[in-house]
Amino acid sequence: MRKSHPVRRVVLATAATVSGVVLLLSLKPASDPAAAGAAPRQPAAGQEAPQGGTQGGVQAGSGAVTGDAAQTQYGAVQVRLTVSAGKITEAEAVQAPKGGLSGQKTELAVPRLNQQAVAAQSADIDVVSGATYTSEGYKKSLQSALDKMQKESSSGSSGAAQARTVTGEAVQTQYGPVQVRITVGAGKITKAEAVQAPTGGLSGQKTQLAVPRLNQAAVAAGTADIDAVSGATYTSSGYRQSLQSALDRAGG
Repeated sequence: MRKSHPVRRVVLATAATVSGVVLLLSLKPASDPAAAGAAPRQPAAGQEAPQGGTQGGVQAGSGAVTGDAAQTQYGAVQVRLTVSAGKITEAEAVQAPKGGLSGQKTELAVPRLNQQAVAAQSADIDVVSGATYTSEGYKKSLQSALDKMQKESSSGSSGAAQARTVTGEAVQTQYGPVQVRITVGAGKITKAEAVQAPTGGLSGQKTQLAVPRLNQAAVAAGTADIDAVSGATYTSSGYRQSLQSALDRAGG
């Protein structure tokens, strides 16, 4: 029998070993740690992604805010504001007098008041002729909504640099109470308004004449040392006393 050459046996053994190693490498499982790490990890159901996920609550300065219901002679008026980036984008009355003549006045007045609120970005809006009570109630509820909006937007900021709203005491006059609300920022009056003032008849006419002038004078002077409006002495005096009260509460 012919014997195989020793060198040939070594070559054949080496080839067999190499083939076995290649075969084992080709059968390596796909669950290699390096291969597994290449697959992106998906967040569990309901888990927030690190970026772009939703967060609880509305963005600061955005959302909807509803003012307090203001009672009028013909029913309650309540205003809801839609706010985006700190600005009023929509205003609506969720409550207003209805039925009969009151309902007709509501249908006439509320759309105009809504438009004014968005345009003015404040409660310093005109009364709609023929719907004085509804207009006054609207303005009070609107101011309440604005106050809530301001409080929410400044709740996460340092209070020292933020404007704040302060309401003075109601001062009784011969024709009705007068109460002033001011907004103060950086030590100055940036806004003034009468949240209460005599209404109806001649007193109401004097209020509509005097209050806007008193508001302007308060902002310009930065104090309660303002002139009385001719023909509205009692209202002017009550306004100044309530204004001084508000300034005292604001720290002078």
